[in-house]
Amino acid sequence: MKAAKLLQTRIARDHSDKKYVKHRKVKTTRPLECIEMDIKMVWIPQKGKNAYLLSVIDVHTRRILKDYFSFNIKQKQVIELLSELFDELDCPKNVVIRSDNGKEFANHKEIAQALDIDYYFAKPYHSWERGANENLNGLVRQYFPKKTNFENINKQEIEKVIKILNNRPRKRFGYKNPNEILAQKLDEMSEVAFNT
Repeated sequence: MKAAKLLQTRIARDHSDKKYVKHRKVKTTRPLECIEMDIKMVWIPQKGKNAYLLSVIDVHTRRILKDYFSFNIKQKQVIELLSELFDELDCPKNVVIRSDNGKEFANHKEIAQALDIDYYFAKPYHSWERGANENLNGLVRQYFPKKTNFENINKQEIEKVIKILNNRPRKRFGYKNPNEILAQKLDEMSEVAFNT
């Protein structure tokens, strides 16, 4: 009885301040409105520990905006990476970020406050709520299949795969690639801003 009560208290405390995705599909009208983040863990047997790959994707264009490969990813690194990305791309103020429930995103309130954004989580075991990330994971597996030894893979190889994927034509965009779509949308947005 005590254990059940303790478990209920813990569950209520853990999820009380999280905002969850309400709709599977996000209707974005322009790039950088909604960003998905995911961290994939990779076991490196020779080191006897895990390595992590953080990917940040624009939902509207499916472009990989940023990646970070490390043996340790903490909240501070996530905030620095996103701050750098937002400065680099001049992101709009109303950005929405969606991620899984990984411990790296446990201090999501601090991330949201530091970057002045809305932060949402996919419900546990609802991977379809982060479709852009799941699609990317499948594409990355074409280059780094399961059981790939990441000890021999360096940052340049990861960046080469990201460049290939950002230039890979997508059926959903009429066989244009994410880089072309992002450039086209940013041009359209600048024309509208210039004309008004």
